This record gives sequence, structure tokens and C-alpha cells, in this order.
Amino acid sequence: MIPIVLSGGSGSRLWPLSRRQFPKQFLALTGEHTLFQQTLLRLTFDGMQAPILVCNKDHRFIVQEQLDEIEITPHAVVLEPFGRNTAPAVAMAAMQLISEGRDDLLLVLPSDHVLEDLEAFREALVLATSAAEQGELVLFGVPATRPETGYGYIRSEQDPALPEGICRVAQFVEKPNAERAREFVESGDYFWNSGMFLFRASRYLEELKRHESDIHDTCRLALERSKCHEDHIDVDEATFACCPDNSIDYAVMEKTARACVVPLDAGWSDVGCWASIWDVHDKDADGNVIKGDVVVQDSHNCLVHGNGKLVSIIGMEDVVVVETKDAIMVANKNHVQKVKQLVEKLKAEGRSEVENHCQVYRPWGYYDSVDTGGRFQVKHITVKPGGRLSLQMHHHRAEHWIVVSGTAEVTCDDKVFLLTENQSTDIPITSVHRLSNPGKIPLVLIEVQTGSYLGEDDITRLDDVYGREEHETVGITPHR
Repeated sequence: MIPIVLSGGSGSRLWPLSRRQFPKQFLALTGEHTLFQQTLLRLTFDGMQAPILVCNKDHRFIVQEQLDEIEITPHAVVLEPFGRNTAPAVAMAAMQLISEGRDDLLLVLPSDHVLEDLEAFREALVLATSAAEQGELVLFGVPATRPETGYGYIRSEQDPALPEGICRVAQFVEKPNAERAREFVESGDYFWNSGMFLFRASRYLEELKRHESDIHDTCRLALERSKCHEDHIDVDEATFACCPDNSIDYAVMEKTARACVVPLDAGWSDVGCWASIWDVHDKDADGNVIKGDVVVQDSHNCLVHGNGKLVSIIGMEDVVVVETKDAIMVANKNHVQKVKQLVEKLKAEGRSEVENHCQVYRPWGYYDSVDTGGRFQVKHITVKPGGRLSLQMHHHRAEHWIVVSGTAEVTCDDKVFLLTENQSTDIPITSVHRLSNPGKIPLVLIEVQTGSYLGEDDITRLDDVYGREEHETVGITPHR
């Protein structure tokens, strides 16, 4: 059995903590590890092979850093140039295995869900395996215990041809209104759709070819034209752009006659909104969930997430308050499903806050935007030991670097020299330059940019040890 871990979502319902360039799966929302890391760590038991990861190309270095932190080496990392939903993502993973002469069972998992009872999860896997080995396409259904309007539902029915404890999928139902959801729960025939599946690679491709041949054939061609590197596969962008956008549910599970559902009662949550975050956390005597420097007075059933500043609330009930360095979001807990609509509005207005946090991660470390004005920008930069920024130049801005701690190796035109704590240097306009950390501790410095134009498209990258392409630019913050 090989896990296929899907990590392509943007997590917009958890804005402002989740951003497009740093979505919710990479955040430690429910414990010490991130949701992505939790997903992988629960798969480290006998019989489970190294995972195949399918993620967005923009998240390549975040994925690698989080893998290194938990010391997990994947079987493969498939990098999509952009999302085309779950049906193509799983198709390419399955095709990659088939090309290697393997036809394993594929356990398809989103990377941003919570499972509290691992023993119940493993028991469900054993039951699902008995069906998948007979050619069934298994969906894990969470017993619907309350009229939740934010989940999709599955109606089940008995089928004597299936192993005991497994039901046939009779119908998929999109997110219902409250009245219909209440009817579903009372009937006892409905499960929440967890988005988790188990099937053999060849069976999935067979059904995909039968019901959505365009997706199947485009994915096959895109994979054939992809570039295979030592640690990842770059999916061919031009071909993949032609692939239809569709989910496994719509493309295969709703159309096949061999879809079945295995109950999964394991404390599952997709933590898809701030109300879900409130649900899965321990609460104080007044039902409040607090994180960070937070003071709560005369308030009940609230979630307050501070991220540096003191946050205080008085006389509130069923309210969500989330503070980050560059944004504050306040919402009624019963309306947090509308956060996605808010993000779409901000995106239409061209707001940078939907793309990145002030702190932006790069393969060499990260930088934090401290201040910005008409002709200046100040950044706090941290470079990991051994990290090297790209060799680059700017046409419209100069830079001044001040080392706070660590040792910097500076390349400026034909000069290469070292800077230590409290030393500084100037990088003139049009100078070819590079910053590196040759030391054993992180390099911390302050960068002051000045000039007539500070936009990210005024960066010409001449050489990059991480293999990033010159056209890689996202949002309004520069790739360095």
C-alpha cells in the first residue's frame, strides 16, 4: 500500500493565517507538527510504503523543509504547475507507479485533515483493503453525527456482494442546507465524505479512462513530457494546462458501479474553517479557545488566535478573532464559511495579503517585511547555514546590508568578501551580487532598499543553486 498525499489546496477559509503561498497544511494548527507532517507521521507503520506527494510547484521548498524536519523520504514528489483538482493529481501518481512496473493499492489522503484515533483509522484500513483487493474503489465515510452544512454527504445502501461492514455508495450529495442535513443525520444512511480513498492503481486508471478519458489521456501525455529530477518530477506545464479540472468524486466515484464506503469513526475533521478549529481544540470554562498573547473577559464560545500583539476581547460570544502581522480578521463563528468569499474579494482588489505573510519562506531561509515607503523598503533576512541566495542584479534600486548575527559571504561584481556582526556594505544599482551563509549558525541581517522602483520584476536572476527558473514570480514579494 502506497499513500498518495495531496497537498495542492490553498486553504482560503483559514485566512489570514493561511495564505496561497503558505496554505493551512503547512501550519501547526492542532499540535506540535503541521497538518502535512501529521498526515505523514500517522502512516509510519508496517506495510505502508514511502508516500508519493503531489503538490504545487510553488510549495516545493516548503514541502522539502517539512519533510526534513520529520526525517521522511518520499517515494516521489510530483510538482504540478497549477491545480487541476484531485482526479488528475491521483492519475499522475498512479501512472508513475505503473511506469515503474508496480500496481500497488493507493491510499489517497488530503494533507490537511485531522484524525485523532489512529487505531480506528488502521482498523478501517484493514476492512477497506479487503474490498480494494477485489477491485472495489473504496471511499472512507465519516458517520454523520450532526447536521453539518459544510460537508458533502454520501448515501449508502447494503450490498451482499461486499465484505461485512462495507456498504455500496448509492448517491453523492453536495453540501446541503440545514434542513436537509438534519434529515440525512436522522435517517442513519448518510456519511460525510472524507475525501480519502483506497483502490488499486490500475483499477483507478481503468475507471478514469472509461468515464473521463480526456483527463486520463492528458495526464499520461503530461507525465511523458515531464522532467524527472533526482528528488522531484516537474509536470509539463503546456500539456497539463489542457487537462480538465475535476475531482475524484465527480470524475470516477459518482459514475462507477464499483464504489463502496467504509465507515471511519476516528475523530476526523477537515479543519476547513475557523469553526472547525474551535471544535478540535480544548476549551476553557467559558468555551473559549485562545492561542497567543490573549486576554478574554466576559466572553463565551470564542476563538481568539494572537500572533504577536496583545489581543483582548470583552463581552463577546461566538466570535472568531485572528491576528497576524499584516491583517486582523473578526467574524461571527456561524459565518466563517464566508471567509473564502472575503478572500476572493481581496484577491480581486489585488491585495498582497492573500498571497504571502510578511514573513516569506525561501529555500535558503526567509525574510520578513519590516517597513515600506514610497522609495524605500526594509527587510529582516535570515539565511540558513549553507544557504545561498541567487546571483542577481537590479536596474532601479540599491541595497544596504547590515549583519546582525552570523557571518555573511558577499559577492558584489568582481569582489567576494566576508562580513561579521555589526558590519555593513552597499550594493549599488546594477551591481551583480549574491548573499551566502558559510557559517554554522543562521545569518541574520537587515536589508534597506532604496530607489525609484522596488517591484519584484526588477530582479534579474543570473544563477541559482536551487534550480529555480527565471520566470518564477508570485504576488508582489520578490523571489530572491
